[in-house]
Amino acid sequence: MKSTISKIGGTAGVAALALAATTGFVRAADTANWLDNTISPVSNPIFFEDPKITSEVRPVYMYHNLPDQFDYKGGHAALGGRVQVAAVQLRYAINDRLSVIATKDGYIEFQPQHSLPHAYGFADLAAGLKYNVINDPDKQFLLTPGFTITVPTGSTEVFQGRGSAEWNLFVSAEKGLGNFHLTGNAGLRLPDNLAEQSAQIHYSLQADYYTCQYFIPFVAANGYTILNNGHRNIVDGVPLNTELYDLINSGSTGAAGSTEFTVGTGFRTRITKNVDLGFAYEGGVVEPVGIFDNRFTVDAIWRF
Repeated sequence: MKSTISKIGGTAGVAALALAATTGFVRAADTANWLDNTISPVSNPIFFEDPKITSEVRPVYMYHNLPDQFDYKGGHAALGGRVQVAAVQLRYAINDRLSVIATKDGYIEFQPQHSLPHAYGFADLAAGLKYNVINDPDKQFLLTPGFTITVPTGSTEVFQGRGSAEWNLFVSAEKGLGNFHLTGNAGLRLPDNLAEQSAQIHYSLQADYYTCQYFIPFVAANGYTILNNGHRNIVDGVPLNTELYDLINSGSTGAAGSTEFTVGTGFRTRITKNVDLGFAYEGGVVEPVGIFDNRFTVDAIWRF
């Protein structure tokens, strides 16, 4: 009996060791390659920075619907119409920790139906650096702070070219849980001239799940909290009680303390190892929504 029990125990022990070794190997492989199944954010492309260090070219197109009615402090006005933006972002990894990033440029078509004239012109330019301080494969965690500076090189006709410069001090993080990933970003938008533009805190969160190479769905939320009142508006004499989200910082005179928030969903598809396509839809959910009715964002990422 003891001999039989010993044989069974020995066999079970060997099986347990084999299972543990196999499980350990699989987990080690999963840990080593967890970044292969992660994706970059699609929504809020100017400020929702990926914590990964990559070299890439990223064309971005945004189709932004304006609300039928624009509410401001003391009244409202008919608006409607759309804004279209076409841009190209660039990132270059100097090494596996440090990357140069160019996050804002492009061409803007501002096409409201009422109250404001159509306008066309170039966006301001923004660039900076990000540095990965934590890359822990065992815990599947990344932490990357960075900064950008926006210089007022754009066209005033589309509400660019304001102030002297705007700093964006941010930190991005990502946590993996198998095929589920959480990506977050928070930062401070700090203009050099607080009369011309508003200081803001921005924050974003994305949850995605890797189902397969060709379909990686996600949900996302993006917010902006205004910290001060500026001395300007997009229309003289109209006291705005909101700011204008990611694309325009107008220096609104009555927006301090307000929060603008969007939620959305979308997916990425990985065409090849180095090429991603992304689609996102998001809508404004906090009153007043300001200029944000809803937005479609489409991008492509080519990594090299």
